[in-house]
Amino acid sequence: MNNYPYNNMPMPRRMPSTNRPPNMPPMNMPMQVSCIDPFVVDTLMSIIGKKIIVETVRGSIQGKLADVKPDHIVLKEVCGGDSVFFIRIQEIVHIMPNID
Repeated sequence: MNNYPYNNMPMPRRMPSTNRPPNMPPMNMPMQVSCIDPFVVDTLMSIIGKKIIVETVRGSIQGKLADVKPDHIVLKEVCGGDSVFFIRIQEIVHIMPNID
């Protein structure tokens, strides 16, 4: 008979070994990744409050640049109403100043 003191204790459970933090989703789940271009964001921040024309993949929009975030801009319509447009920076083809 073995007098080993741990004979009657249950075996400890092994935790799965992972290298990712606990708040990270499992690797088999889709994740959205977007690239941020700091030069574009910095340039856009320097013209906040100016009237601009934004050419997107769907057409052009003109208005006053109200705000800039890392992934989108906020454009307010100058004439004809109080419309606000949220435009993803990835959708922008080019931006021009609107001289009226």
